[in-house]
Amino acid sequence: MRGSEHVGSEIRYSHLLQILCMIFFYSIWILDSFALKTSTFLAELVPLPIRLACSISIIAVGSILISKAHRKLFEEKPSDLITDGIFAHVRHPMYLGIIIVYLGWLISTLSLLTLIPWIAVVALYSKMADHEEKQLEQKFGSRYAEYKKRVPKWIPKLKPS
Repeated sequence: MRGSEHVGSEIRYSHLLQILCMIFFYSIWILDSFALKTSTFLAELVPLPIRLACSISIIAVGSILISKAHRKLFEEKPSDLITDGIFAHVRHPMYLGIIIVYLGWLISTLSLLTLIPWIAVVALYSKMADHEEKQLEQKFGSRYAEYKKRVPKWIPKLKPS
């Protein structure tokens, strides 16, 4: 580990990177969806009520994942490896929830140009998850390795093992 990086630390500038990704995503989404409309031609094929119903449902699912992960991590303040609750279904529920919320906004207007910043969001959270997994492997060793074998990184298992 480099310099000030230790178990429990985040990737360097992660908060700034998350803010920049958010600004990048919403700037492109707003500009393309409501002003320029350069890549929203698919929206004409899918009626607004259907797009909104899908979008709201997807954003709700993402928000639930974020909420459950947040509660487990910050309200219960665990001192050991978390393998129960939402973490029994997916290893990175908060990051997955954030990615899903962005996807919901993208689907609301079907702006294809917004796929570019969405991919950047996915790449950032994937890098953050990889960084955290290395730290957890270092801290918990074989316990975390076994957890990784049982629980998927991104696609939740409906029934925990």
